[in-house]
Amino acid sequence: MGSFVSASGNKKLSGKTLGYLVLVVLVIASWGIFKVITPDNFGKPANLLSYFEASLMVSAGAVGFFFVMVMGMFDFSIGANIMLSSIVGAVLASRFGLGYFGLVGGCILTGALVGTLNGILYVKLRIPSMIVTTGLALIYEAIASYIAGGQSATLPADLRGFGSMPGNLILAVIAFIVAYLLLNYTRIGTYTYAIGSDEFVAKNMGINVNKYKVIAFIISGAFFGVEAILTISYGSSMVAETGMLSMSRNFYPTMGCFLGMAMKKNGIPIQAIIIGEFFLQIIYYGFVALGAPTAVNDVISGLALLIIVTMTTHVGKGEIVK
Repeated sequence: MGSFVSASGNKKLSGKTLGYLVLVVLVIASWGIFKVITPDNFGKPANLLSYFEASLMVSAGAVGFFFVMVMGMFDFSIGANIMLSSIVGAVLASRFGLGYFGLVGGCILTGALVGTLNGILYVKLRIPSMIVTTGLALIYEAIASYIAGGQSATLPADLRGFGSMPGNLILAVIAFIVAYLLLNYTRIGTYTYAIGSDEFVAKNMGINVNKYKVIAFIISGAFFGVEAILTISYGSSMVAETGMLSMSRNFYPTMGCFLGMAMKKNGIPIQAIIIGEFFLQIIYYGFVALGAPTAVNDVISGLALLIIVTMTTHVGKGEIVK
């Protein structure tokens, strides 16, 4: 029995080690390629810090979105949530004079409320999550535009402590730790994996599947509220966009979560999201340094993701991919 446990432990350790190795190689290789191609305006220490800070913002939301994605659901209202939460937080912080309390509380509570509406309507209407959240995104955009008066919401300079080091790092690390603990040491995390693995079996085990799907959306929304804090603190303002323009913010959190899903079998989904988002930002800024169009950047990033997921995900015969 002891040898079996030892062998099992070694196997898990090697799986994690392999996962970390793949992620680190991706980061180093992507940095090296762009550094060789454009050595003068890419990859300097100051640049790397900038890439890392950009990845922190996205990672803070993506680690929460993982709870939704691992259950096989999607959320197309991510950008609208970040935009609405940022505007509400900025308005409470400045217009109502609530300072950091209004910023932090407004963003996280608004994000959680958006997640609650997404989850409840999804389980009640019984239609695909992508359709529900796409429709709701239009509503969130309209609400954000109304609150901002059709303009942009600006955060005062004295309330932008989360827009640079060490404030952004501290807040992001807190978000990472909370996500890790929820996923690995709570009933929510256990049931999240159970539902994602086989919803039918989870129901037969007595798990209230709909309840935990709603909880997953609430968690995801709250973490996007954290991303909203970091985003408006870094950029100082948030433009109220309509006509589904907010969906441009969906790309990187979703990409990072796919990397987390690919590394789930290695036991490091949260870590993979964090490192993966840094990898994606290196690619993004690498193409910016090259002067390449955004469309080219998106195509290359998408292809890189497909290759990574294909190489790290093995589906058995007859197995359903959620």
